[in-house]
Amino acid sequence: MITPSPRVRQKVRTAIFPVAGLGTRFLPATKATPKELLPVLDKPLLQFAMDEAREAGIERMIFVSHPSKSAIERYVHQDDELCDTLRSKGKHGIADRLDSDAIDPKAEQAHFVMQPEPLGLGHAVLCAADDVLPGPVAVILPDDLIVGETGCIKEMIEAYEAGGPGHMVATMEVARSEVSAYGVLDPIGNPKGKSVNARGMVEKPDADEAPSLHAVVGRYVLDASIFDDLRSQKPGMGGEIQLTDAIAKGIDRVGLCGFRFSGQRFDCGNKAGMLRATLAFAGRRPEFHSVLSEHASLAMAAE
Repeated sequence: MITPSPRVRQKVRTAIFPVAGLGTRFLPATKATPKELLPVLDKPLLQFAMDEAREAGIERMIFVSHPSKSAIERYVHQDDELCDTLRSKGKHGIADRLDSDAIDPKAEQAHFVMQPEPLGLGHAVLCAADDVLPGPVAVILPDDLIVGETGCIKEMIEAYEAGGPGHMVATMEVARSEVSAYGVLDPIGNPKGKSVNARGMVEKPDADEAPSLHAVVGRYVLDASIFDDLRSQKPGMGGEIQLTDAIAKGIDRVGLCGFRFSGQRFDCGNKAGMLRATLAFAGRRPEFHSVLSEHASLAMAAE
């Protein structure tokens, strides 16, 4: 393996949100409502992702969407008419929340680009290439909900801007029986601390062939060279342009590490993960404690 040359430390100013997926696991609910707008209690998954980017100081958010998902663009932008109506009815609190959740055009940049065909995560990231600000980019997958005292992408960007490899991916340790559902790092040495330097990644390996238990989840901070590598990337697994393949292509030039984030991850791309997230957030809000206690009592009685 070639040792990557030292990287000029640049600020991460852009976050890409791939939101073009059709959400087939949640049909029929997602027939009319994009999966990214499905709520955990009363907060859509996309809002968690946007708030995470804001906390990290992101200047430009690029939403790679699909023509059928116009509801996402409506959600992201301010709705003055709705807020005026709410305030006229005395509902100032919810109107203020809607205003603060939406993109503030005076302070934030929101760009929408379309991915008409489901050609893979790598292709979705490439769709944003013409709209990114100079330098490295963050990629946030909204259906990977990661919550903690500090947002995952903020933790990653702080570590990234302090130095290290040009490509950084969020990782968590999983059971060996689960590795076939993830991209898995091939680490260098015996990693300690938050960073896991790696020589490569293996996409969805068999359990007995996985090089580690460090599974890649939906947060990335990537050197700007990722776009050149994606442009020349041939279709991989499933006939799609795989982001992991393009990352692997650049490892000898810019390096790769995993980042072991401190928050809790919920896989909200499936129903069980969405339910876990909903129950976890309900447990943090006193108004739902009686409902959870009632549910627990019913579950015990059914056993």
